[in-house]
Amino acid sequence: MTKEKEKIRKEVLDELLAKYKTPEDLLGKEGIIKQLTQALVQRALEGELTDHLGYEKYDPQGNNSGNSRNGASGKKVKTGNGEIEIEVPRDRNGEFEPQLIKKHQRRFNGFDGKIISMYARGMTVRDIQDHLEEQYGVDVSPTLISNVTESIMEEVTAWQNRPLDSVYPILYLDAVRIKAGDDGHIVNKAVYLALGINMEGHKDILGMWIAREEGAKFWLKIVTELHNRGIQDIFIACVDGLKGFPEAINSVFPEAEVQLCILHMVRQSLRFVPFKDRKELARDLKAIYSAKTVDEAANNLVLFRKKWDNKYPTIGDIWERNWEGIIPFMAYPDYIRKVIYTTNAIESLNSGLRKISRNRGLFPNDESVMKLLYLALKNMKKKWSMPIREWKQALNQFAVIFGNRFPQTL
Repeated sequence: MTKEKEKIRKEVLDELLAKYKTPEDLLGKEGIIKQLTQALVQRALEGELTDHLGYEKYDPQGNNSGNSRNGASGKKVKTGNGEIEIEVPRDRNGEFEPQLIKKHQRRFNGFDGKIISMYARGMTVRDIQDHLEEQYGVDVSPTLISNVTESIMEEVTAWQNRPLDSVYPILYLDAVRIKAGDDGHIVNKAVYLALGINMEGHKDILGMWIAREEGAKFWLKIVTELHNRGIQDIFIACVDGLKGFPEAINSVFPEAEVQLCILHMVRQSLRFVPFKDRKELARDLKAIYSAKTVDEAANNLVLFRKKWDNKYPTIGDIWERNWEGIIPFMAYPDYIRKVIYTTNAIESLNSGLRKISRNRGLFPNDESVMKLLYLALKNMKKKWSMPIREWKQALNQFAVIFGNRFPQTL
């Protein structure tokens, strides 16, 4: 049998709500919730001192006990329900150490959580200040907010250096653009992301890096770091069409197949097309990348060029030039194709990060970028409770296709 949870007696609740008329009376700056928080904290501190001394207030047992109560000191503490004023009791010997609100503590941990939650949603320091003042009547300095969010960097550093699995069947690599300060100037920077699909079919963000420009040389540095953190093999790497990208990957993971992101190819192609032709041309491109075989895809590309080359010859050139990077996924069954032919998994991440960065505007430095985007990624990952659809079927195919490279135990 489970122990029944203790409930606050109805009579107590009725007494507390005796003067309740509006939501403000309950949740406002001076509402019942805030008053109750203050009273409970005060009572708990008194109880801690009683436990420390070993006798109740005014109890004769305390006479000549060697220690006694010695008044109290006023203190303001920031809580999730606003700022409260309490009297921290003291003992004469100065030995009492409160546990609920420790010495020099000016806010509850839950209050820090509110700041971090708002920060993770892209709110600026000023936004957070205004919100806390408006909702809770709490005046918070920019320094306090910076100190709270600064603690995130230790978590970021540990996350960025954690050991990784030895094998990832699929690895997505991409970058998103942001504006950040650099030596007194605001510049465009690339935030590099690595998203792995592990052997259980779960998505995992393996790391995040920042640089001035997106380039194959920097990707080589990232892939090398992933290898040093424990990755021994990758079956398929899904990337955009950046020149030198496949070579950078294969220099570290020579057996990895590199698949160009079809979504990037389609987007790049449609850049040249006015609105009136987009729908029809996109349908003809789909006939290429949705073909059942490489020969069928090649034939559909020929038909595409016959139809569209007079208007848009550049598009056909792009697809022919990147053909060897486009077709690897066609060697796989449909349920593997769905996973690898596009970097949709990482594109959804990028979309969320772009939204956060737009809300934030300019970042003062790289550290502020790392803190905010890490928190945003952490929030996104909470939704990844299930493995990728049809992963079991895909895994069986990987076991056949990659033979002795496939781990014997999962």
